Amino acid sequence: MHDHEFTAHVADRLAGLPGVRAVSLGGSRAQGTHRPDSDWDFALYYRDRFDPAELRALGWPGEVSELGGWGGGVFNGGAWLRIDGRPVDLHYRDLGVIEHQLAEARAGRFQVEPLMFHLAGIPSYLVLGELALNLVLHGELPKPAYPDALRAAAPKAWSGMATLVLTYAEANHAPQGRLTETAGALAQAALQTAHAVLAARGEWVTNEKTLLARAGLREIDRIVGALTPDPAALTAAVAEARALLTATGK
Repeated sequence: MHDHEFTAHVADRLAGLPGVRAVSLGGSRAQGTHRPDSDWDFALYYRDRFDPAELRALGWPGEVSELGGWGGGVFNGGAWLRIDGRPVDLHYRDLGVIEHQLAEARAGRFQVEPLMFHLAGIPSYLVLGELALNLVLHGELPKPAYPDALRAAAPKAWSGMATLVLTYAEANHAPQGRLTETAGALAQAALQTAHAVLAARGEWVTNEKTLLARAGLREIDRIVGALTPDPAALTAAVAEARALLTATGK
């Protein structure tokens, strides 16, 4: 199948599942930045009910999670599939949760939730970024603008988290020569600062893959790459990282 035929085929099958109200295409495929080997990111939006058994019954090979199988929260589970020889990531999205998070974001409120592969966790407004950037293939979905209240509140919240992470590393890990823990803290704080920078711009974030580059924070690579277990050197590295993140986050 050609790419457009593949997209239509998958979307049609997903849209026919009980409870599904809409289907979208996300990631690099939706934004036109994909490579030939890029995977396909689909999301199905349901209201009131969705049974993953209905998805399994389609017969596509792969792993299908239960609702909440990826830790709960706004990332409500999904599937890793192989369809027509192509890698497909599928996300479940509860429209009730979406509507709640949209109201929260418009009031300047959000939470940070843990999610596998994400060093700084994800903001609950990530699902709104998906709506803003994804291509709707079936049904109707809102396309929210970045809320002014969120743009005012989120940078302060993210920057505050980064400050606390660096302060803890400076007081507890660096003086003890804990190289790995210090490196992890610098990475986490850099990503938190990057979230702050993009929130201040009113730019949606849907994952961490290009977050540092978008925020102009790839210089953190040099600091992390030069780390050694020497306590004095680690302490100096934390101070250098703090200066970089503070300057970038202004």
